[in-house]
Amino acid sequence: MSAIPSAPSLHIVIAGAGPAAQALVRRLAGGADSRQRAFHGTITVLSNRDECPEALLELAELPQVSVRFGQAASFVDPDARIVTTVDGMEFSYDQLVIATGSAPALPPVEGAESSLSYSTIDDAANIGEAVKDVTRLVGRRPLGILVGNGPAAGQAEAVLRARGVRPVRTTLRPTAVVPSTGTSTGGLTATGILFEDGSSMKGDLVVLAEERTARNDLAESAGLTTAPDGGISVGRDLATTVPGIWAIGDAASCDGLRLGLLLSAESSAMLCASGLLLSAGKDDQQTLIAA
Repeated sequence: MSAIPSAPSLHIVIAGAGPAAQALVRRLAGGADSRQRAFHGTITVLSNRDECPEALLELAELPQVSVRFGQAASFVDPDARIVTTVDGMEFSYDQLVIATGSAPALPPVEGAESSLSYSTIDDAANIGEAVKDVTRLVGRRPLGILVGNGPAAGQAEAVLRARGVRPVRTTLRPTAVVPSTGTSTGGLTATGILFEDGSSMKGDLVVLAEERTARNDLAESAGLTTAPDGGISVGRDLATTVPGIWAIGDAASCDGLRLGLLLSAESSAMLCASGLLLSAGKDDQQTLIAA
């Protein structure tokens, strides 16, 4: 009797190395959920960053994971299932996950680094910690300045109110964020904004929640369908319109909204991992039937 051949090992390429990509790697290769079907395969992470953040170095130490720093994906051939990087390196894949994130739609506001930002639902936790620090510092309910007029700003306002902040919202873009001249805490120093006409607003903290655009150049090279908001169109399982390609994080769009505003990085990773493993299981069955 001939032996039944084992199914081939699955190779996943992740284009991007941000929070959603990192969460996906941990869930697949780090055993984040013991109830989830074991992942048997390898993962290549293509990062556009030359530096090696600690979080990525930790992932690179996992036996199934290879992280390529400074190798941003630039082109996808979905028929050959090959990803090409900006340096011309080629990586074949069984399943591709695009996690290239988003970018600000407008140039940065002067001094924005001293303010808080709200881009995805994951930023809610950071804002919550900052509010605690400011509340202890001022000894009262803080007054917050919120800049923005889109869905992200709406979510940021809800986050601030839920944490006891009185948000004063402006849709007029400031020319600069004003750092505090007094005592600050936790690195939070922005307490005001300036407008082009010389007017200003003062508060206890500043939150910028301006609109962002998905980085979808890679998706366009693969012929993926994009949503009206510019993100990569995905279904509830985070699969794109091209078989074998998935999108997670702020690069994706579902139900007319950026995925980063719908799901946390961990939730996005959980859904994508389930879909990947389910797809791999179907492929395994087909391999065994063909044998």
